[in-house]
Amino acid sequence: MAKIHPDTYKVLPGTTLRLDQVETLAAPFYRSEKHYQKLLAAQRAELDGHQEMLYATGQQSVLMIFQAMDAAGKDGVIRHVMSGINPQGCQVFSFQHPSDGELKHDFLWRYVSCLPERGRIGIFNRSYYEEVLIVRVHPKILQSEGVPGTSDQVWDQRYQSITALEQHLHRNGTRILKFFLHLSEEEQRKRLLERFENPAKNWKLNRADLVEREFWPAYQKAYEACISATSTEESPWYVVPADDKENARLIISQIILDLFKCLDLRMPIQNKARKKELQSMRDALLEPKRPS
Repeated sequence: MAKIHPDTYKVLPGTTLRLDQVETLAAPFYRSEKHYQKLLAAQRAELDGHQEMLYATGQQSVLMIFQAMDAAGKDGVIRHVMSGINPQGCQVFSFQHPSDGELKHDFLWRYVSCLPERGRIGIFNRSYYEEVLIVRVHPKILQSEGVPGTSDQVWDQRYQSITALEQHLHRNGTRILKFFLHLSEEEQRKRLLERFENPAKNWKLNRADLVEREFWPAYQKAYEACISATSTEESPWYVVPADDKENARLIISQIILDLFKCLDLRMPIQNKARKKELQSMRDALLEPKRPS
């Protein structure tokens, strides 16, 4: 089988993205369901080791951002790819419509408090990028935020604010991976229909999903503008073909693994004082048991 090359999916800085020229269905990297499960299990085991090292060193953090159209499989990626790691070292946040109190702050405010601590992995299932996506598609939301200036100015200003934030985080040890699950309109239609036909998936249905489908072209343009403006060398976007859920999971998992390999994490080296402390603790455990 072909090897997964993460750079194939990376949006290079300065690139003008055209989503209609990017495939939504790639050749599979697995031969069968059994082979897929084997590959994903191996990736999860490797990721677990990297996450333990990240937690032990406590010097860096990793933020993963997932954006997509409805039914693209974000939840499934998070569940299947990240299920093998220690929950103590991972935090997942899914952001809903901002409250009245949150709307009184700048558009990044509520996201910053959820950023991962050093030693942890943070996952944003949707993120501050919604503020240049759904808000751009539906200008009335921007009006409700009471933002000064005109809508012609606000998008470039928000792109600048986002890239400035991500540069600040990178300088302070947070590595950021941004994934756009690129789903075709036809595949979305099939998945939404499946939710109707499968009672176990009825709970996922929302009338808003059907309403938002009417804005498909506007969302594609918003994603193109957003990704083109905010994919940087330090915090790149990856456009992942998402019509095949299993393939998308394998691709994303490999991209995450490649990032961890670049971090070159190592278990902390114990200095003389620490070694002495450890020896003292060991000696205490080896002392004869006190009489009861």
